[in-house]
Amino acid sequence: MSFLELAQERYSCRKFTEQPVEDEKIEKILDAAILAPTAVNKQPFRVWVIKSPENLEKVKETTHYHFDAKVILAVGAKPNEAWVRAYDQRNFADVDASIAATHMMLEIQDLGLGSTWVGHFDANKLKEFFPDMAAYDLIALFPIGYPAIGPHQMHSKRKAKAELARYI
Repeated sequence: MSFLELAQERYSCRKFTEQPVEDEKIEKILDAAILAPTAVNKQPFRVWVIKSPENLEKVKETTHYHFDAKVILAVGAKPNEAWVRAYDQRNFADVDASIAATHMMLEIQDLGLGSTWVGHFDANKLKEFFPDMAAYDLIALFPIGYPAIGPHQMHSKRKAKAELARYI
């Protein structure tokens, strides 16, 4: 499958089957994050794999958008580990973590799994439950599993290329 085909097939999956996600697939998703390009290759991000029923229940207390997934990946950025642009002091931690998260999201699709990027969660509460996350800017949760349904009708709705891209 070409990259554009993969990108087109990926959709926000919000319902999963009961089939467990294999550890080998989780490792490949983590490999995709590690391979992601980051500014000056500093890799100022972390990924937490949340699988135990007890910890999944804690995550459910931080968001309604868990979709009862049996695995949730949390992604965080650590600003003090990131490259900072000298001209304006722009810190790239969130950009780098987002690039890694996008690589993960596409690998999830390539492995026949589904997910959605969840940004609506109580980051402070998540940090209380998982102190290892305290020093990170939490940018996303990814509930993952085997899709139980296909894409929503809005999946193929896109703005026109002329509206989003300019040749200058």
